[in-house]
Amino acid sequence: MENDDYQLLLNKFQGAKSKHDLWHGLWQDCYDYALPQRGQLTGNYSPANRRGERLYDATALDAVDQLASLLLGNLTPPLTPWFGLKAGTDLSAEEANAITPALEKASRLMQAHFDQSNFIVEIHQCFLDLVVAGTASLAFEEALPGELSAFQFTAIPLSDVILGEGQRGKLDTVFRKVSLTLSQILMRFDGANIPVSILQKGNTHPDEKFDLIESVTQSQDGHGYLFALLSIDQSEIIYQTKLSHSPFINFRWMKSPGEIYGRSPVMKTLPDIKTANKVVELILKNASISVTGIWQAEDDGVLNIANIELVPGAIIPKAVGSKGLTPLEMPARFDVSQLVLEDLRSRIRHALLVDRLPQMANTGKITATEITTRSDEMTMLLGATFGRLQVELLNPLIQRAYGILRQRGAIPDLPLDGRIVAIDHRSPLARAQSSRNVQNALGWVQAANSLGAEITDQIDRPVLMSYLTDMLGVPEFLKQPPKGE
Repeated sequence: MENDDYQLLLNKFQGAKSKHDLWHGLWQDCYDYALPQRGQLTGNYSPANRRGERLYDATALDAVDQLASLLLGNLTPPLTPWFGLKAGTDLSAEEANAITPALEKASRLMQAHFDQSNFIVEIHQCFLDLVVAGTASLAFEEALPGELSAFQFTAIPLSDVILGEGQRGKLDTVFRKVSLTLSQILMRFDGANIPVSILQKGNTHPDEKFDLIESVTQSQDGHGYLFALLSIDQSEIIYQTKLSHSPFINFRWMKSPGEIYGRSPVMKTLPDIKTANKVVELILKNASISVTGIWQAEDDGVLNIANIELVPGAIIPKAVGSKGLTPLEMPARFDVSQLVLEDLRSRIRHALLVDRLPQMANTGKITATEITTRSDEMTMLLGATFGRLQVELLNPLIQRAYGILRQRGAIPDLPLDGRIVAIDHRSPLARAQSSRNVQNALGWVQAANSLGAEITDQIDRPVLMSYLTDMLGVPEFLKQPPKGE
């Protein structure tokens, strides 16, 4: 039965890999022009290689970095609470009030574990992959006992992870290619059934690595995930277990119908990026010709071209009556290239959302209303992407963290299912979307006050305060309970 399971997983891996390989060319172009130091999808790659030498225009590189930083600051800002836990929909008001202090404490504990881990470093790299390639993968593993944080994160390159859609259209099927030594296998997978040949090689050569495949698939009953470690050389499964949540969190910028992997903003503006790079290359070539010039000389038997140096004060000999060394007149000028380049750079910045807010040097020339309007426009533009990232990134991330701490007994043993305990998104982008509801509520209160005391008395102030507390993300412990409780 185990051999049948291995062959079934191997067939799934090969089918997913055939679809994965179709994207290599497009991904490689995106990385070469927008994030060259990320690596090479095929072949051997050294991190010290200078892969940016073919680039002549850095507009896309700068815009990608700014957009990734924008996502980081609006979704998971460092050292700032960007999520919380609240009572679910099935609890009564009394039950919600009873568990709210414990949930607030659990939220602070989870946030502390995120802050003390390497989450910010790895999620920033994932956001760079998301902007460039449209798909990113984050490995969320439990750290060893005794570590400062219970969480351990790893941003996985697209060359090492192969994805497939599960039963519900999510990226639940994951295959990751890893190379581990025997000691690393024994440390990470307690109770693994190590083949005799791997034990012999590993004990003889401790530094030798073995090619393995980590497989995560959704269980047949739809609850939980099946994790398996496949040995290609031995053609067998050497470790398998069942998990409540997948250790791999995969998310996309935009999904096209019928495709597994996502589409990125760099893919949309890749023609402009390539054209701008070529235009700058031609401008530099034309500039070098303008500086050094193209010269012609008569073969008069005196002028030796090999000994000529075009430096100030140089004396170049020539025969009597000959023209000697004369410059070649250029047929045309290349000034139109500047107009084309500015237009290309403007479109690249627009596609990567860099020009949505004015630069700091120009803030004195616009009004506060215009800045607010542009901020609202940015929120609306990122709204669709935020909704997708909330489903594919934030919710699985918080659920996985909650499950690890719940299993350790650090937080209450309550299900995070939306009915008992629910997720409260408190990121800046989530609060920007809630600010409109707050403005509408305050506008309604102001209108009611202008209609007289009879209308004002109909406002339920405790309920209004609870609504504003929830919309603004204010912790419940800051709100004073009503008198008599």
